[in-house]
Amino acid sequence: MPAHGKSGHGGAEGDPFDEGGSSILRQPMAVWATAGASVVAFMGIGLVDPILPSIATGLDASNSQVSLLFTSYFLITAVAMLVTGFVSSRIGGRKTLLAGLALVVAFAALSGTSSSVGELVGFRAGWGLGNALFVSTSLAVIVGAANPMGASRSDSAGGGGGRQAGGSAAAILLYESALGLGMACGPLLGAVLGDMKWRYPFFGTAVLMAVGFVAITVFLKEQPRPARKTSLLDPVKALGHGGLASTAVSAFFYNYAFFTVLAFTPFVLDMSPYKSGGVFFAWGVLLAVFSVLVAPRLQERFGSLKVLGGSLVLLAADLLVLGYGNHVTAVVCTILSGAFIGLNNTVFTELALGVSDAPRPVASAGYNFVRWFAAAAAPFLAPKIEEWTDVHLPFVVAALAALVGAGIVAVRRRSLTVRAHELEPRHATEDGVSAFAR
Repeated sequence: MPAHGKSGHGGAEGDPFDEGGSSILRQPMAVWATAGASVVAFMGIGLVDPILPSIATGLDASNSQVSLLFTSYFLITAVAMLVTGFVSSRIGGRKTLLAGLALVVAFAALSGTSSSVGELVGFRAGWGLGNALFVSTSLAVIVGAANPMGASRSDSAGGGGGRQAGGSAAAILLYESALGLGMACGPLLGAVLGDMKWRYPFFGTAVLMAVGFVAITVFLKEQPRPARKTSLLDPVKALGHGGLASTAVSAFFYNYAFFTVLAFTPFVLDMSPYKSGGVFFAWGVLLAVFSVLVAPRLQERFGSLKVLGGSLVLLAADLLVLGYGNHVTAVVCTILSGAFIGLNNTVFTELALGVSDAPRPVASAGYNFVRWFAAAAAPFLAPKIEEWTDVHLPFVVAALAALVGAGIVAVRRRSLTVRAHELEPRHATEDGVSAFAR
């Protein structure tokens, strides 16, 4: 993934992700099964968005109490990142995915039976554990299934990477597509089912995840395990690499801004489930389009780090306008933020997986361990800041967080630019995933 640049693309010289393309559609069935389950997994993140006010009313809870649905989910997800690699390197990626899906099915169904906000927050925590096992493993499985270890090394090194078995670069874009589609459809599903009763979206997710469980059971074969088992401390040790640490810290501040939009904006918009679901569906569509179609083209032309820094600055500006604009402006800026979030998601994911010499699952776990703490903090702090001050300040804080993330990218630029041939051998031999460069 990190790589040499190509000449002729202004600003892309030394770009860590410059690579020849391959079709996102040319993937084995195992990749499609995992990607399909990933869509549903990501749906679970935004599922509660349009029904947050309904849940607050139904369970007689405050906005800050209901926001704990995100906090408990992502707090457990962050901590679980230290465990996922330990588990998957011992029982294999397929069994880890299935274990995660089984937990999500169970806790999503239990969430629908909650009689108090405390119960619901607790069940969302269990849901977060299952999602951590699934999401942290699914990207490595998708890339590995797209590039079987038997593939020719000449296809994955020296500029031709990503062309075999559908291609790693195409596979990671498929993963980002699943993320975007899930984030778009989650609020829509929440709106449609939640308009009938706030409990129904949770039961609906449980059913869809059960379908994903069956699909992976049928289509995904167990992949080769890493040459070395992952210890619980490996993800933390991986953060000793300056590039990965810089990526994780920058993503921490970015995620604070991201989840201020996702978890706090529904209260500010104060719309019906259908209208709120429509807003966040449009938001998710922009996220998916900019993740998959726009980000690669901008990276090729300007370089990944310039795209990332610029997108973070634009996200900060969008948040300020959202916070101080009227209702129509807030709706437009909420939808528009999906474009910047899509760009950031793609670049951050690729950067985290390729900037260090750690095996990709380990690097991903360390990176996610740091960034998900912000996803846990923002949903809790934003309503609290509103209670202490006014409705505008949470967006000011989120905008400042995005600017801090951009500043880290600018200051640590040198540590975020590496060469593919320096990292490929270790990635290829230790994580069971063919190396690739974009």
